[in-house]
Amino acid sequence: MDILVEFLMRVLGQFQSPALAFLIGGILVAAAGSKLQIPDAIYQFAVFMLLMRIGLNGGMEIREADLTEMLLPALAAAGIGAGIVLLGLVTLARLPKINRPDAIATAGLFGAVSASTLGAAMLMMEQEGIEYEAWVPALYPFMDIPALVLAIVLAGMHKARSTGAARESVAVWQIVRESLQGAALSALILGLLLGLFTRPERVFETFYDPLFRGLLSVLMLIMGMEAWQRLGELRKVAQWYAVYAVLAPITHGLVAFGIGYLIHLATGFSPGGVILLAVLAASSSDISGPPTLRAGIPEANPSAYIGASTSLGTPIAVGLCIPLFIALAQVVF
Repeated sequence: MDILVEFLMRVLGQFQSPALAFLIGGILVAAAGSKLQIPDAIYQFAVFMLLMRIGLNGGMEIREADLTEMLLPALAAAGIGAGIVLLGLVTLARLPKINRPDAIATAGLFGAVSASTLGAAMLMMEQEGIEYEAWVPALYPFMDIPALVLAIVLAGMHKARSTGAARESVAVWQIVRESLQGAALSALILGLLLGLFTRPERVFETFYDPLFRGLLSVLMLIMGMEAWQRLGELRKVAQWYAVYAVLAPITHGLVAFGIGYLIHLATGFSPGGVILLAVLAASSSDISGPPTLRAGIPEANPSAYIGASTSLGTPIAVGLCIPLFIALAQVVF
């Protein structure tokens, strides 16, 4: 009972955290019909700064780390990303009145990673004094790319079968290249390489790190406003997408937490690392995923997969899953 009370208090406390507070603020502003608009250039800058900060920090830590420590978590991240897509294929895609390409795209988006959710988790863990290997956020592309690539490949195979073009090939390497060339992953990978092969400590400490919290709050405000707008679109598609968007973050995160715990037993992976691995799995892509899937699965309805992710998936991942996994870690470890 004490554990449950502590968890509920943690969830309530999360509503006062900057990340979720600004997310809810954005939802309320949009619901009130406000004409407030954040210029797209500011959004793109906030995303760039967030990913560069994560990439630079991860690269600097990887430089000093034992790479063998990363091997198992990286393989696990890739397996989790792909596994989430396959799980969606055998669950959401088989429900009544569900269009298969829409379901595959939705599973792909939930298998990919949200930079804003990752940033919110890092901020809350910092406030809680929870330590983790600094290279753990660098697992982002290991989970993100396999999920997006597999979703596009499965959708391409489905399209080939439905059109009778059974021998039509899917350009897997082209998909991988386009994913890597996307704005989000390009910024993250650039940060990783700069942190790994240069000495950016001074610019990191004086520019990227101090701006991290403020820009994250702006990004969460934008996400909240978009969440309300996408909620209207979600009503136009099957209600199963709403059910999936509620259950998927919790389910995916708990599976990843279990895998992370096994890695902890095998290699000493930190409890904080396990939490972040679970958060990565619970999140759904809000930056790299949508444009990649729009191009890779043009027949899918964005109202289904973006609506499910933005309107419900992200708020649940930030508001419920982060405190859930922190509380679970305190029980398990």
